[in-house]
Amino acid sequence: MIIPPIENEAERRYIDQGCGRVPATAAVGGRDRTRWAGGRGMAATRRMAMRVRGRLGGGRRARVGAALGALLTGVVVPTVVLTPGVAVAAAVGTPVCQIRDDRLRELSGMVATDDGYVVVNDGADDEARRRIFFLDQRCAVVRAVSYPSRPRDTEDLAVGRDGTVWVADIGDNDRSRTTVGVWRLAPGAEQPVLHRMTYPDRPHDAEALLLDADGQPMIITKGGSGTVFLYRPTTALRAGATTPLAPAGQVTLPTTTTSNPFSFLGRGVVTGAATAPDGRRVVLRTYADAFEYDVPDGDVVRALTSGTPRTTPLPDEPQGESITYSRDGGSLLTVSESADQPPGTRPTILRYPATAEPAPTTAPTGSAGPVSPTDVRPIAEDTIGPGGRIWLLVAGAGTLLALLGLAGVLRWRHTARR
Repeated sequence: MIIPPIENEAERRYIDQGCGRVPATAAVGGRDRTRWAGGRGMAATRRMAMRVRGRLGGGRRARVGAALGALLTGVVVPTVVLTPGVAVAAAVGTPVCQIRDDRLRELSGMVATDDGYVVVNDGADDEARRRIFFLDQRCAVVRAVSYPSRPRDTEDLAVGRDGTVWVADIGDNDRSRTTVGVWRLAPGAEQPVLHRMTYPDRPHDAEALLLDADGQPMIITKGGSGTVFLYRPTTALRAGATTPLAPAGQVTLPTTTTSNPFSFLGRGVVTGAATAPDGRRVVLRTYADAFEYDVPDGDVVRALTSGTPRTTPLPDEPQGESITYSRDGGSLLTVSESADQPPGTRPTILRYPATAEPAPTTAPTGSAGPVSPTDVRPIAEDTIGPGGRIWLLVAGAGTLLALLGLAGVLRWRHTARR
């Protein structure tokens, strides 16, 4: 869940692969990257695919895996790489304030309040970081609320109209959790209350949470190929009980070419979501872009599954997973993790203007109505899941290796004839 900085100058060389900036061939760990990809392409690609579904984590090897995936795009473009859509001018976010508290290095969720911000880390090993942190408008910590028990993997935040803060404990990199949960912190409460939920089909990794018009939470899975699933509770949540979730629909994200640290992989995973203060817009974010959907009638599911989003590029954020609206609804605010970034790097809240006019796109936004993921499974919904399901990128690597092997046999036979 931590992405280290690029550690040598060779890794900073880039080539244009038609889908953003991707690392060029370079020496990594004492081995030439191209030779390593050819000799161990299948295993490396499996590792890369698994990490991009988990968080694009695992440190340096995740970057190497992403490079391998990019180098294989010539083989797997029809099935994996997102088709470039309409280009949108990318503007760098405007810094709002810098978070200097050392406990806040792995930020995964943020909401704006009248007094400042609320943020959470993801599944932190350090007990001091497992808090709900309240910041003032200058990003200084003014309050830290502890959990009554240890959360598993907190990934996102949402705030209700009454000021209730919802913490999404829904991360599942290994897709092994039998339940997920949301922590509900009522205004003025000393501790949050846990509400457990269970998927109807299989475990999912998720990092995004929205509230519907009734103030009930809705989970958006992380995905991997640009298609994600929506789940919402079948009944009202109750503390001490486990509430079943039901599929509510699926969303196919628009395709972009926005530059980000993970190339095309970073454009196909949803890492955060937010609802505008007036409830008339929602936004989903990836590592590269923010997609805003209008919600004119309060039906969030309908907006996401049948609406046409507007795109705000979030170019080259180090590891952007958090997004929220400003309290006036006029801006989008983001923040990235800073763990293992260059010394002295601090998380900085960035401001982007919220979009006003619909932008054309080449991709539909999915199907309206509930769709069961067991019936319609997009590419990379499961990278390596129960039963050994593997992203089709592995098949592309296998095809490449088979072709190389065939070329070797033909060359040997030609030499033997001579």
